[in-house]
Amino acid sequence: MSGRTVSGAKNVLGTPLEPCSMEPVTGFYRNGCCDTGAGDIGLHTVCSEMTAEFLAFSKSQGNDLSTPAPMYGFPGLQPGDHWCLCVLRWKEAYQAGQAPRVNLAATHISTLEFVSLEELQEYAL
Repeated sequence: MSGRTVSGAKNVLGTPLEPCSMEPVTGFYRNGCCDTGAGDIGLHTVCSEMTAEFLAFSKSQGNDLSTPAPMYGFPGLQPGDHWCLCVLRWKEAYQAGQAPRVNLAATHISTLEFVSLEELQEYAL
């Protein structure tokens, strides 16, 4: 998805924010990007590649990302899918040694208010 950018938004590297995923379509605004705004209480800013281990961890923490929820237009995630995770969920997984890999170019700069660039780089795709 490289090459397309979101107007005005920056990533954790300080360059224009790149899309995370259009299949499945992700982002708080369901525009494929991990951009954020006032309505995004969960801060869905970390573009991550799902793994079976992370999906099981997230489910064990009360956030089932693998089961489809058609009423919300949510397809359910599979290993290999890219998804805009809530920054605090990613941080929780990081602290538990279960963090999924991160696309730095598609991770919103506001993530750095909660997680260091060094922590993200440990899991960079």
